[in-house]
Amino acid sequence: MTLVVLFGSFLLLLLLGVPIAFTLGISSLVTVIFMDLPPLVVFQRMAAGMNVFALMAIPFFIYAGELMLHGGIADRLVRLASAAIGHVRGGLGLVNVVSSMLFGGISGSAVADASALGSTLIPIMRRKGYDADYAVNVTVTSATIGLTIPPSHNMIIYSIAAGGTVSVASLFLAGFLPGILTGLCLMVAAYVVAIRRGYPRDAFPGLRAVLRAAAEALPGLITAVIIIGGVLSGVFTATESSAIAVIYAILVTAFFYRSLSWEAFLTATRNAVRTTAIVLLVIGTAAAFGWLLALNQVPARLFALLQTISDNEYVLLLIVNVILLLLGTFMDMAPLIVITTPIFLPIVTELGMDPVQFGIILMINLGIGLVTPPVGSVLFVGCAVAKIRIEDTLRSIWPFYLALLAAVLLVTYVPAVSMTLPNLFR
Repeated sequence: MTLVVLFGSFLLLLLLGVPIAFTLGISSLVTVIFMDLPPLVVFQRMAAGMNVFALMAIPFFIYAGELMLHGGIADRLVRLASAAIGHVRGGLGLVNVVSSMLFGGISGSAVADASALGSTLIPIMRRKGYDADYAVNVTVTSATIGLTIPPSHNMIIYSIAAGGTVSVASLFLAGFLPGILTGLCLMVAAYVVAIRRGYPRDAFPGLRAVLRAAAEALPGLITAVIIIGGVLSGVFTATESSAIAVIYAILVTAFFYRSLSWEAFLTATRNAVRTTAIVLLVIGTAAAFGWLLALNQVPARLFALLQTISDNEYVLLLIVNVILLLLGTFMDMAPLIVITTPIFLPIVTELGMDPVQFGIILMINLGIGLVTPPVGSVLFVGCAVAKIRIEDTLRSIWPFYLALLAAVLLVTYVPAVSMTLPNLFR
């Protein structure tokens, strides 16, 4: 009956349109009262969920991404990708994906990626003769690549949700190849659709133009090198690297590029504060919700239920993927990481999967949810930028969904995709 109260109140509030942070908090409070426990327990669990030192990295990474977004780095990355591969037929679609891979490795945010690159590339693609739905579909699906290519603050949330037993450095390493694989799958989909629709190609600007664009983009790209290199070498922790990323972002955008105005700086600061407040509140309420799930032995019950369905590990892993995909369509990423990690991590480790590999699977699965209604926050951003209806994009987005699903299955059933690099540095 306790679980009925917990999930029933949660679903009711969700259907009523209550923000997810308040939905998690209120349903937890109602359940605690039903269990005849002091309501103070919910607030204690919320405080404990947010009072984690490693979470300090999140506001810094968010801030660094906002500074680079408003400091002109995204535009330089687009110019680099356009100079390198824009001459291929339908090349702007491929440029979109490659730009997301480059920018995602700096911002770590799918929404920031879709907003920054979408506002730049979608108007250009439409002027060049590309359909609006194609431009949006490429933009929003490729924006999810930033969730796996490091640094990603969602990986830090996963590490904390796993009890701090999963190394952030290992997660960063594990995300490289799956991120590149996802990008390649999306590039194939973008190219095939571009060929079928007869989209144009641009003239190759020459090697000198490519080298010039690379030189302009290099200072921004070095950000990821500094962060990852410093963490792997042990020079600084992930939390310290996030603070260094902010300092470096200010130096590059304000003094090297000289493209960060005072107004842009204030906008980046304001956006970072707002996003951080939302993320931390969601993490706190999700921690309380997750504690109630653990208290009521939901992980053990779910594992027993799955075993009644099948004892084949491949089938069970497929079921876990399907559940994560469905959950991702109804909830935002941060609370889902906090809630689902304690539930599914024991299950997949029992099946022999490394926790690092599961972290990458979680990122890709929940990333697909960000471009899938009814929540689909990244999809909403792309449609808002292009000023088209969501229904218009959904009719033609299926090749890109197939590309993302192919990446999920490869990462799930081929451990080497995500574990090769972490194993080399262990």
